Amino acid sequence: MNILYPMFGMIFLSCLVVIILYASRIMAIYSVKRLGGNLEAARHADEFRSKFPKPLRYITDNYNHIFEQPTLFYATVIYIFLMGHSDSLQVILAWFYVGLRAIHTIIQMTFNDVSWRIAFFFLSGFCLIVMILKEFLFFLG
Repeated sequence: MNILYPMFGMIFLSCLVVIILYASRIMAIYSVKRLGGNLEAARHADEFRSKFPKPLRYITDNYNHIFEQPTLFYATVIYIFLMGHSDSLQVILAWFYVGLRAIHTIIQMTFNDVSWRIAFFFLSGFCLIVMILKEFLFFLG
């Protein structure tokens, strides 16, 4: 079992989020142009984002989230791989992390129920913490 496969799963999920973001932005830009709007109003994303309908803001929020905590996941997986500590538990935890982040993404991009979303965020974070603590214990010897 290779620990790099779940890492690619997270990379693929991130790619899907980027594609969805681009598609939603292209539709938004088309709508603004069709209505005679000025795209220069989008010079500062924070100001323009508040004008988007909620579903488009959910996509943008998830795009931001998918590049936050998962960066620690990538670093952890690379460390585990380079140290040769990839065992079945680490691989299982890594796959659970990816799966839980995928569910988090689906929730946030659709109905965006915070209580459900936070549950999957904490569960995925727990998997990541266990992976790191397992390495820490190995490090201690």
